[in-house]
Amino acid sequence: MLDMDGKLILTNDLDGLVVWSSNTSNLGIEKASLLNNGNLVLVDSEGKIVWESFNSPTSTLVPGQTLCFSQTLRAPLTKSTISYYSFVIRESGELVLLWEHNVTYWRSGLRLSVAVKEARFDEDGVLGVFGEGNKMVWSTSSKDFRDPSVKLRHLRIDQDGNWRMYSWDNFVQTWRVGWQAVENQCTVFGACGLYSVCGFNTSGPVCDCLFSDSNEWATGAPATDFGNSGCKKMIDLSNCKMRTSMLVMKQTVLYGLYPPHDVDLMLGQEACRENCSNDTTCIAATSKNDGSGLCTVKRTSFISGYQTPSVPSTSYLKVCFVPQAVSARGANPHGDAGSISLSPSKLGAERGSSKKFVGTIVIIILGTLLVIMILQMFAFWFLYKRRQIKAGKRIPFGKDDQMNPHYSALIRLSYEEIQELTSNFANQLGPSVFKGQLSNKSLVIAKVINNPVISEKEFRVALSSLGRTHHRNLVSLTGFCFETKHKIILFEYIPNGSLDNYLFNVDHDKGSTDWQHRLDIAIGIARGIAYLHSECQQCIIHGNLKVENVLLDEKLLPKLTNFGLFNLMEGAATSESSPEKDIYMLGEILLQIVLCKRNIAVGQQVLEQLNKEKELYEIEDSRGVERVVRIALWCMQSQPFLRPSIGEVVKVLEGTLSVDSPSSVLKSRHESTMEEEAVEKIEIEAA
Repeated sequence: MLDMDGKLILTNDLDGLVVWSSNTSNLGIEKASLLNNGNLVLVDSEGKIVWESFNSPTSTLVPGQTLCFSQTLRAPLTKSTISYYSFVIRESGELVLLWEHNVTYWRSGLRLSVAVKEARFDEDGVLGVFGEGNKMVWSTSSKDFRDPSVKLRHLRIDQDGNWRMYSWDNFVQTWRVGWQAVENQCTVFGACGLYSVCGFNTSGPVCDCLFSDSNEWATGAPATDFGNSGCKKMIDLSNCKMRTSMLVMKQTVLYGLYPPHDVDLMLGQEACRENCSNDTTCIAATSKNDGSGLCTVKRTSFISGYQTPSVPSTSYLKVCFVPQAVSARGANPHGDAGSISLSPSKLGAERGSSKKFVGTIVIIILGTLLVIMILQMFAFWFLYKRRQIKAGKRIPFGKDDQMNPHYSALIRLSYEEIQELTSNFANQLGPSVFKGQLSNKSLVIAKVINNPVISEKEFRVALSSLGRTHHRNLVSLTGFCFETKHKIILFEYIPNGSLDNYLFNVDHDKGSTDWQHRLDIAIGIARGIAYLHSECQQCIIHGNLKVENVLLDEKLLPKLTNFGLFNLMEGAATSESSPEKDIYMLGEILLQIVLCKRNIAVGQQVLEQLNKEKELYEIEDSRGVERVVRIALWCMQSQPFLRPSIGEVVKVLEGTLSVDSPSSVLKSRHESTMEEEAVEKIEIEAA
C-alpha cells in the first residue's frame, strides 16, 4: 500500500510487519500509477516519476523493461528458503547465470571492451544487449519470434535455475516456453540439491538419490519440487563396521556444492579410483574419460551431480562395504575407521545371520514377482478379450465429445461410418481424397491409404506421431479407420483449396501486395517443415512436399497436408525419404511461388524465366525476390549435404540471414556468371 509519507510498502498479513519499502518518504509523492507496459510508478505533484518498479526487478522482465549493469534477477523463493540462483549482466556485457554468486553455470559468451548500456526485452520476443549509441551487440530470440498471434510474453528465471522466455498461447490458454538458456536442465549447478543426481527418463529430468535406506543408489522418480529432493544424508564413513568400497557410477559427473572444493589430479580411470579408495579424506571422485586424464577428487560430503548418456565420465562414491554394518550409536566423527572392531567369532555369526536374512528376502521377492506375473497374465487376457468384443461393435457416430473438432484424441470410426459421413464417397477432391461432414456439421477430408500390406501396428505408430503435431501451418488430424481392407485418415477441411490453384489458376497483378502474400505463404510452408523436422519428439519427414499438398485457408495461411504418410503409401520402401529430400522439394515450391508457373527447369533456364517475367520488376522488394530465388537454388543442390538446414531456410525467408548465390546448381562456370548478372539485373531494374 501507499502510506501517507509517499512510501510504497509491503506488510506481513499476520503481524503487520513491513517486509519491503520503496524508501520514498517525504519526496512529494502524490500518487501511484500502473502504466500500460506493466511499470508501477510513484509520481510527485509535478508529474515526475520518482520511483518505478522497472528499476527494481525481481525474477521477471516484461517487454519494454531493461536490465542494466549491477542489476540482478533472482529466482523465486522455494519453501521459505531464498533461492540459490540469480541472473546478472556484467560490465563487459556478458549475461550469466550464477549459483550462490560464485559458480557460473551459463554465460552468453559476449565480452566487449566498451561499456554496455543495458539488456532489453521487446514485444517481438527478442532479448538484446545494447552498447554505445544504442547499438545491439548480442541477441537471442524466442522460437515464435515476431509471431503476430502472440500478444503476451515475459522473461523469467525460474525456481530450477533456468532462464526462459514464455509466450501466451491463446488457443490452449497456457504459457509456452519459446527459449531457455540451459538446454540440458541437468547441467544447472545443483539442479537436484544435496545427495542426489539429475538424470532423464521419457518424461524429462528426474532426481535420483545417491543413498536409500539400504545405502544403495535409489531409483528415481519425477521431482515434484525440483532441486529439493529431500534425499538421505551420506553416512559418516568412520561409522562403518567393516572396510569401505567404491560404488561405480558410469556416465555420471559428481561435484561438491560446498567447501572444501574439488581437487584436480592428472590420473587415469583406475588410478583415480585407487587414489580415492586409499585417501581417507576422499568422499568421491570423477574420472573425465575425455582424453584429458583429469580426475576430480571431492573431500566434502555435500555432493550432487548429473547423469546422461552423452557424458563419458565415470564417478566413484565411497560407501560402507556391508550396507547394514553401521554402528547403532554414533562413533566419534574424528576417529579412524578401525576404532570399531569385531572379533572373528562375532563376525562369522553376523555373516551367517546376514545370509539367512538375504535368503528370506530373495524368497519373498521371487514369490511377489510370481504373483505379479500371474496377475499381469490374467489382466492381459481380460483386456485382449474385451478388445475383441469391442472390435465387433460400431463406435457411436453421434457422440458430441468425440466429434468436437477440438477433441485432443484421434477418433476411430468404422468403414460404414466413413461411408456415411462422406455420402458414400460422393464428393471426390483428388486421388483418394474425399470431402465429408461430421454430425456437428464440421467438414473433414477423408484420405484413403492404398497399401494392403501395412500392419495395424505400423499404422498406429504413424498416427501416434502425427496425432501429437500442433502447428498453425499444419492441417490437424481428427480421426482414422483401420480395417483389413480399408485404411482411411481424417483431416480438417481447409476451404480455400490448394496452393497450385492459387498460383497457376489465379491472375496475379505482380505487384508488391501480391508478392507479399506469396512470400508469407513461402515462410509459412518453411515454418511447417521446420516444426516437423526439429520441434516434434521425433523427426517427421513429409516425403511428398508439393504445391498440391499445401492448402490455404480464408486468410491465405498455408497449411501442409499429407505429411508423415510417406511410409504408409504403397511403394514407399523404394523411394527416397529424408529431411534433405523435403528441402529439395521445398526449393521447387519456392521457385513455383516466385514464377507462378508449374514446370520449373533447374539451371540457366530458371534465370531466363525470371528475365521474361517483366511484371516482376514492378515489385518494390526485388531483394526479397532475389533472396527467395537464391535459397531455392541452394535447396535444389544435387548433393544433399550442400543443401541448407530448414532452420537456415526459415531465417533467409524471414530476412534475418543473408545468403550467397549458389553456383553448383548451374551446369558451368559460364552459366554461374550469367546467373550473377541476371540476379543483378533484377535488382537494378526493380530499384
